[in-house]
Amino acid sequence: MERQTTFADAGFDKYQKKTRRAQFLEQMEIAVPWKDLVRVIEPYYPVVKGRGRPPIGIERMLRIHFLQIWFSLSDPAVEEALYDIKSMREFARIDLGREPVPDETTVCKFRHLLEENDLAQQLFETVNAYLSTQGIKVSNGTIVDASIVNAPSSTKNKDKQRDPEMHQTKKGNEWYFGMKMHIGVDSRTGVVHSVAISAANVHDSTMIEQLLHGDETRVWGDSAYTGQREKILGKAPYAQDFTHRRGVRSKPLSDIDKAKNTTKSRVRARVEHVFRVIKQQFGMTKTRYRGLKKNGDCIVMAIGLANIYTHRRKLVRQVG
Repeated sequence: MERQTTFADAGFDKYQKKTRRAQFLEQMEIAVPWKDLVRVIEPYYPVVKGRGRPPIGIERMLRIHFLQIWFSLSDPAVEEALYDIKSMREFARIDLGREPVPDETTVCKFRHLLEENDLAQQLFETVNAYLSTQGIKVSNGTIVDASIVNAPSSTKNKDKQRDPEMHQTKKGNEWYFGMKMHIGVDSRTGVVHSVAISAANVHDSTMIEQLLHGDETRVWGDSAYTGQREKILGKAPYAQDFTHRRGVRSKPLSDIDKAKNTTKSRVRARVEHVFRVIKQQFGMTKTRYRGLKKNGDCIVMAIGLANIYTHRRKLVRQVG
């Protein structure tokens, strides 16, 4: 049943334009499997008995949580944005004529509920199961890769120290401090089917077994995964190793090997689309919290939403 519009929603502007944000939220309204996700959280959500004030609905809090991820908003910032931006309020189904925006403490408690019950991974798997029902299925080819997420290196904080769970690593000629997201991406659909989180100093190749689903016939990866054939076959016995070959000073790559690497790169480039969505579209270039667990849960959920974002047009056509 549609809710009635109050004076708080009434618009008297003569000129209006649908913004990119509003268009994006309209697509997500249709593309996200809200009922399936709510069902995952429901067993863990508090229920008030008697005359106590009932908690805010799961779906509304989940919508606010997703707004935080999509627009890189802290708990106080998302509260401010919901008061300020009409399209976000409409997406969260908040009517200021009837109720206030959930405050930052309520938003924080909901996020902690997801963290304490390890629901990010369950929500990620639910999203992928939903995509599969819509014909967006994982095939037999996997691309593996990793990307660094920077963490604040400053010690000008309450504890006078950097996050002890983050570490530094050298990439090229530059040093980075933070964590890594490792992903396994389907080579045909671009769906991320596996995610692993580590400190930045963990080598990419050590996580390869966690990024394979086991039914692969081909595995792609950059030169960081060279020489991992035994690990690949240990997890996916029928997989061919299509990782990049790496030359050394005493034995440089031949022209044939270079040509093969170029051909592999055309397939492997699909994994970069995921990192572009996470870092450029969602703005997740730096960690927001302290510790691998909190930031890891946020990344896992963001990757699930990136899977939806990548296929949003197809989902809107099929579901809408």
